[in-house]
Amino acid sequence: MFEFGGTLSLALDFSKFDDPSFSHVWSSASQGLSSLEMGFIPLQMLLALLAVAIESRQRIGYVKAPVFFPSLQKLRLTVEFITDDLIGSISTALPLLTHLDLQDSPIMEPESATATDLTDAGLQQINPKGKLKHLSLIRSQEFIYTSFRHVNDLGILLMSEKCSNLESICLGGFSRVTDTGFRAIIHSCPGLHKLKVTNGSHLTDLVFHDIVATSLCLTHVSLRWCTLLTDVGIERLSFNKDLNVLDLKDCKSLGDEAVRALSCLPRLRKLVLDGTVITNQAMEYLGAGVCPLASLSLRGCYKLTNDCIPLLLAGSVKESLHALDLSRIPSLTDDAIMVIVRARTPLTELRLRENPEIGDASVKALASMQFEGVTCGSTLQLLDLYDCGGITLLAMKWFKKPLFPRLRWLGLKGSLNRIMVDALVLTRPFLRLACGGEELGTPYRDTSGEWCRHEDDDSEDLEPWQLDGEPVSDAETTNEE
Repeated sequence: MFEFGGTLSLALDFSKFDDPSFSHVWSSASQGLSSLEMGFIPLQMLLALLAVAIESRQRIGYVKAPVFFPSLQKLRLTVEFITDDLIGSISTALPLLTHLDLQDSPIMEPESATATDLTDAGLQQINPKGKLKHLSLIRSQEFIYTSFRHVNDLGILLMSEKCSNLESICLGGFSRVTDTGFRAIIHSCPGLHKLKVTNGSHLTDLVFHDIVATSLCLTHVSLRWCTLLTDVGIERLSFNKDLNVLDLKDCKSLGDEAVRALSCLPRLRKLVLDGTVITNQAMEYLGAGVCPLASLSLRGCYKLTNDCIPLLLAGSVKESLHALDLSRIPSLTDDAIMVIVRARTPLTELRLRENPEIGDASVKALASMQFEGVTCGSTLQLLDLYDCGGITLLAMKWFKKPLFPRLRWLGLKGSLNRIMVDALVLTRPFLRLACGGEELGTPYRDTSGEWCRHEDDDSEDLEPWQLDGEPVSDAETTNEE
C-alpha cells in the first residue's frame, strides 16, 4: 500500500469502513510513517485501532499490523467526542508525538464527564514524554453550541506543567477556563510563538497584564469571540513587536485605541478585525502607521464609512496591501471602490459581499483599474460580490475577456440570469464561479488548528493572495487568453 515513510492525508469518512478486518489494510504501510491526517473517524473505531498499536508494542512477535506506528510524530484527527480515554490511548500508543491536533464535532451534549467528554484528568495525560511542541484541542460549533464543560483552570494548570516545550497551542470551546488557566500557559511555555483561543468567554485583559515581564515572542495570535477583551489587553499584547498575524474576529469590545497600538507593529502582515466597533479613526491610525499589512479584514465593522478608505490608503499600506475584506459594511458605496481604483493598490483579493450600495459602477471601475501601466484590472485574482444590492446583469459584460485576465474566483448572487452566468463559465474555464453564498478561496471547514499543522510554512497566513495553494502563473493567463 505505502512503500515509503513520510506524510499521509486521508480525507475520508471512516465510519464507512466499519469492518473487523479494516486494520489489515495497513499491513503494508511503512513503519517510518511520521505524519498522519485523517478525516472523521468514529471514536470506538479509533480506540480499537489505538489498542492494536498498544498491544503490538507490548507483545513480542505480534503480527497484526497497527494503524498507528510508534514512529508517528504528527497526528490530526476529527472525532465525535474528545474523551479522557482517547487522550490516554494516544499518549500510550504514540510516545514520540510532537504535533497533536484533535477536533470533535458533537451532535449532542456529552452524557457524562468520564465516558464521553474531556476532563481535567484527561488533560493530565497529554505529553507524558515531554516531546509535544504543537497542541490543538478544538470543540467545533458546527452542529450545536457546546463546550468542554468538565475542564477548568486546574486541568489547564496541570497540563501546562507537562507542556513547557510547546511552541504553538490552539484551544477552542474551553468555556470554564479563566484568565488563571490562560496565564498559566503563557508563563509556563517560554518558547510559545503561536497562541489561538476561540470562544474564550472568560478571557479578559488580565491575561496580558504582565506579558512584558515574560520572555515570550509571539508571532501568531488569534483570540476569536473573546468578548471580554478590551483595548487595554491589546495594548499590552502589542508589546510583542514580532507579531505577524493577529485575528480578533468578533471581539466586540475592541475599538480604535486597540488599532492605534497595533499600528506601531513593524512586522504585522495580517490583521482581522471582523465584527469589532472600530470607526474611521482606526483606519487613520493604520494609514499613518508602520505595519506592512498584506491582508486586512474589516467584515461587519458597521461603524465604518466611505471616508475610511482614503484614510487607510494615505500611507505605505496602499503599497503592501494585497487582500482586503470590506463585506457587510452597510454605508459602503461605489465611491469607496473608486478611491481604491485611483490609489492603484495592487489588490489580488477583494471581498465586498452583502453590501447593499455596491453596484455595477464598482465592477466597471475595477475592470479598468491600472497598475504599473497595465489596465483591465490586472491584479485581481478573487472578487466576491455575493448579494451586493446594486449588481445587475449589466455587470456581466465587464467579466468578459480580456477584462480581469487573472481572475480565478468570482462570487455573485445566484438570482442573476443563469444563461449568462453559464456562458461566462464556458468562456473562462479557469474561473471558479460561486453563486450560493459560499466563501471563496478555501473549502468550507473549521481551520482552527491550521497553525499547528503548518508550523514551518506560513505561506497561507502571509500570502493569502496565493489562493488554493497555487499562485496564478503568466502561462496560465496566456492560455486562457
